[in-house]
Amino acid sequence: MNNHTRKLVDRAFSGLGITSIVLLSAALLVILAPMVVRGTGAFVFRGTVEYRQLLLEKFNRGNPDALASEREEAIRARRPVYDMLAAFEEELETTRESHREERREIRAENRRLRRDDTLTEDRRERASADVARREERLEQEQERLQRQEEDFHEVRDLVGELLGPPPGEATRFLWETQYGQTRWDRVEVKIDLLMSIDQWVEPDDKNDSDYLVRTPRAELYAGTALAGLFDYVEKNAEAMLLPRWTFYWRFLTDKSDATHYFGGIWAEILGTIYLTLGSMLFAVPMGVISAVYLVEYAKEGMLVRVLRTFINTLAGVPSIVFGLFGAAFFIHTLHLSPGKSVLVGALTLGLLILPMVIRASEEAIRSVPQTFKEAALSVGAGKWRTVVTVILPAALPGILTGIVISMGRAAGETAPIIFTAAVSVGQPLSLWETFSQPTPALPWNIYNICTEHEAVDEIRHVQYGMVLTLVAIVLLLNLVAIFTRARITRKMRS
Repeated sequence: MNNHTRKLVDRAFSGLGITSIVLLSAALLVILAPMVVRGTGAFVFRGTVEYRQLLLEKFNRGNPDALASEREEAIRARRPVYDMLAAFEEELETTRESHREERREIRAENRRLRRDDTLTEDRRERASADVARREERLEQEQERLQRQEEDFHEVRDLVGELLGPPPGEATRFLWETQYGQTRWDRVEVKIDLLMSIDQWVEPDDKNDSDYLVRTPRAELYAGTALAGLFDYVEKNAEAMLLPRWTFYWRFLTDKSDATHYFGGIWAEILGTIYLTLGSMLFAVPMGVISAVYLVEYAKEGMLVRVLRTFINTLAGVPSIVFGLFGAAFFIHTLHLSPGKSVLVGALTLGLLILPMVIRASEEAIRSVPQTFKEAALSVGAGKWRTVVTVILPAALPGILTGIVISMGRAAGETAPIIFTAAVSVGQPLSLWETFSQPTPALPWNIYNICTEHEAVDEIRHVQYGMVLTLVAIVLLLNLVAIFTRARITRKMRS
């Protein structure tokens, strides 16, 4: 290969490398940017007066006097809404009674026409046609009244979700029904649902799919006591809910309610830390010792090759298999705990990352120059002393790299902890409770909220907040490990 061809190949490889880095950076930006933006919404948002009332009543935070003044102001702005709802309910009952009375009159008129023999045929037909028109008009009015009555239940529920129960109503049992919307972004969603009726319409052409039609809800209630509600809610939403920018840093330290509507994610964070550190306490010593044995003590032969084959195979086993094995072996065979527990989950995750730690430690130990070993042995150091005082310190930066990668995987795994450690709802555990109790964990709760929560759209900010927190924890652990590795490397060079 001549120099010109070699330069072209070098430039091609350089360009390919730069292109790969740019594409990888762009992909990370596309993935992480929405995660960071939407995850930040769990910490920074416009909190309503309902949110501040929740903090005072459930977490004893806030100024009671200032909140009482805000509540009075908000209730004054909400009063017309409650009045219109009550007036429409009375109007419904009055209209129903009016229709029943008119129906009785029509039936009586029909009976009179059938019995009156003095009427001519022409007059009988005109009277019957008039009664038929009255019946048709009444049927139309009743159909419209029925549509209003059916839709009114949804309107009342939406107003309740938006503003909470009216003053004086008995306290409801569930947290999510005791208060109105606590976040302004959800207020806007509820108002949008209140303003229009969504209906799926079948197309005339059978080859076309159904399409969604949005009809202003005010059209259905034109001429009724509820006609002005929709315009009033849209224009006075801020006066009714008094939004204010809020920085909720306690999202990381507060306990959550059972449905994750309110509170923080401290139990999930603590559970993730327990599981990650527990798995590292199990996997790192075993992995490093195994690597030292395979590199420095074991003689190359069939047994060592078989062991390395097993290690490589375990590194490629799906994580769900480790979860099933952990539940069967640690819980049902060894009986380490009566059921799911942090201990069993940490041991299972330790088995999962053990092959990675062994392989990374092996490569790090092999990369130590042979002259280091020879120099130690030449001054009279034994085999074990050489390993402990020379080889492992020199290989430590590479070993830490493998530990960092393994730690990130342990923190983000979901499948192994489903059967061994994770629960959807739970309190933060003390250290001694980890030996017998399960725990919420960020990976499992993120999956659970996305797939099984009955109102996932209501708590989307919690989901993204958990994702952002999990990524931040992994990055923080990585930064600590990288900083430690850099310090060790500097000391070795000095």
